[in-house]
Amino acid sequence: MSQGTNTYSHSKGSRLENVRCNKAAPSHLTPRKGTETKLPAKEQPRPPGKRPNICTLVGRLKNVPHHGHTLRTNFPTMRYLTQFPPQAILYRLVGVCFFALIAAFTVCGQDVDDVIRTDTALVQLNIGVVDKQGRPITSLTRNDFAVYEDGVKQTIQRFEPVEAPFSLVLLLDMSGSTINFRPQLKLATQRFLDALAPDDRVAVVQFDSKVKPLTGFSTDRSKTAYAIEIANGKGETHFYEALRYALQELDKEGKRRKAIVALTDGLDTLQRNGDRQALVSARTDEEAISLMKAQQTPELNRILAAADRQGVTIFPLALPSGDPKRLPLSDPNITGIYAAARMRMQSLADRTGGRLNEIIRLEHMAQYYREVAASIRTLYTIAYQANGERIRGKWHEIKIETPYSDLTARTRPGYFGR
Repeated sequence: MSQGTNTYSHSKGSRLENVRCNKAAPSHLTPRKGTETKLPAKEQPRPPGKRPNICTLVGRLKNVPHHGHTLRTNFPTMRYLTQFPPQAILYRLVGVCFFALIAAFTVCGQDVDDVIRTDTALVQLNIGVVDKQGRPITSLTRNDFAVYEDGVKQTIQRFEPVEAPFSLVLLLDMSGSTINFRPQLKLATQRFLDALAPDDRVAVVQFDSKVKPLTGFSTDRSKTAYAIEIANGKGETHFYEALRYALQELDKEGKRRKAIVALTDGLDTLQRNGDRQALVSARTDEEAISLMKAQQTPELNRILAAADRQGVTIFPLALPSGDPKRLPLSDPNITGIYAAARMRMQSLADRTGGRLNEIIRLEHMAQYYREVAASIRTLYTIAYQANGERIRGKWHEIKIETPYSDLTARTRPGYFGR
């Protein structure tokens, strides 16, 4: 093919046949077999600011055949099809990007904390009931409970008795602070499995400087026991990262009842670094403890909010290595850090309806595990629909009542709107 010549397939109904011009096509466009109409040898310069219309371009076609034949064209003035110079195209692109960025920043600039949510939310509660002697009561029915939120009685949407199975995550602290008593730790955890119901699904997650799942949710106790046996690690303690992971995995368990049992000293490495900076000015143990605002820790509140959404109950088992009352040295900074860690563990239990078990002696660890299993086996689960306008961050108080004056019902005290 010679330079400046293009070959196209021209069929019936093509765009060229559908062109409509405001004036008759020039006579030299009439196709004649074996003839060829030539364009002028030299194109006349285009007047400034004037572009040819489509009919002018069509007028430059040569040798246009009828349907199904070859169309040979020569477009010496194809440059006219560029309606905008490169600079104009660039300016237009810059303008489009600028307005797109403005729109994006306008949307992202809205503070979700200021948005009033009017959708409904299902609130799930795990409830324990005991008599005056502290003995669990496990024979109640849906009609034996009344639920109040902010003083308003709620309609119970779902009720599950104490026999309903749980999905549980066992969190094992494998950081450097637990190396010296790993055998007792593993043995006590395996004894915990023996006290669970057969249909309870258990997952095992270890954490040190990394979070590592050892087995997914399963009712196979031998598989779970083996996962506990192979747990190992050293180094830092990323406790709250492990809690986040556990909640993410529990979220996949749907509407099942859910709980986390965490064996740890609670001394999260990242939280310790932040606490250390807040205690620079502390001179005494009392001053250090007063300076700590453990319940206001952002990471803790994110964990609690995620647990609230799913109705997860958290049972921390606090190892003696994190007890602020058993420190070998009296130092305000260390006392404040250990006290803050223990207060956060207490908040995890209180806010989710669980219980903090402080392990005083390692040989009693298995007993504490059995008590936690017994507590789980005596929990009822109630879910209700929370309606109306809800501002994110507003506290909603929950109260449970039974018609029996000698019984006490215990659950989480409330939740923050989301």
